[in-house]
Amino acid sequence: MDSVDLAVLTSLNEWQNDGPCWLATVVGTFGSSPRPEGSMLVLREDGAMTGSVSGGCVEDDLLLRAKEGRFPTDRAEILSYGATPEEAQRFSLPCGGSLRLVIEPVRNAEWVGKVLQTVNARKKIMRTLHLDSSRVELSGDAGGFVFDGRIMRVMHGPRLRMLIIGANQTAAYLARMAQALDYHVHVCDPRSGMRKTWDVPGTGFTGEMPDDAVMALDADEDTAIIALTHDPKLDDMALIEALKSRAFYVGALGSNANNARRRERLALFDLSKDEIERLHGPVGLPIGSRTPPEIAVSILAHLISVRAGADQSVVKEACS
Repeated sequence: MDSVDLAVLTSLNEWQNDGPCWLATVVGTFGSSPRPEGSMLVLREDGAMTGSVSGGCVEDDLLLRAKEGRFPTDRAEILSYGATPEEAQRFSLPCGGSLRLVIEPVRNAEWVGKVLQTVNARKKIMRTLHLDSSRVELSGDAGGFVFDGRIMRVMHGPRLRMLIIGANQTAAYLARMAQALDYHVHVCDPRSGMRKTWDVPGTGFTGEMPDDAVMALDADEDTAIIALTHDPKLDDMALIEALKSRAFYVGALGSNANNARRRERLALFDLSKDEIERLHGPVGLPIGSRTPPEIAVSILAHLISVRAGADQSVVKEACS
């Protein structure tokens, strides 16, 4: 879950006892659309709003409907925008795209607090909405977004995290860019000189040894671990633990030759062949990056492609 959707649920939890609230969820996009399925927005009848479903005039129309009392309070409904070229232009939907939303009334609902509690504990929870009755069920089932016109299932989970090993210039660019992509960034560097020069606001910093930092983070499927120190002793310590973790991405800076030697060293420890093959080294996409900001871009581009489920052989071939 990104910070926008987390803010939506937080506002919904705070507002729902003060009067009618409606939760809008994107359930269908056709053509170009700025927000994916499952994106949310909460609005009150007085015009207060948190979140985004389009980034355009759709939000204005939703607020007008809420103020004018045109949303039901006893059931969920489906709204469509951009079904015609005229509508697409009116609501500023790009490239003729269209959008479908589920609008559900929420008031005094216990499920909101339970979802927030679960997400803040870095766990995932499935919310199922029955549109005919607005009944909500919560479960620990895993799965992606589902909408069939009768029920809507949305998986809510924790924010993305990134642990960077090394507090150098490349790490600083990576941390700033990762924050822009909504990662909660942690940095580890036990070298006192590097700690003194680290100046990226909003990041967590630890001076403990890299392997201890990885274990303390308790990496899950929403965590990326990137080793950038150029010091094999520090990077390898982190990688030994990171490759055994549930992190969705583990990468290390260095040339092909350096990473080949790194894999040989890792094979001397209690790592399986499959675990070692999880290492992305050299880290990032091969886009010809050389400067620290360019390397940061290549790393984040690779993270985006991995999370989007892009065919990595095609992606890397296109970038070569």
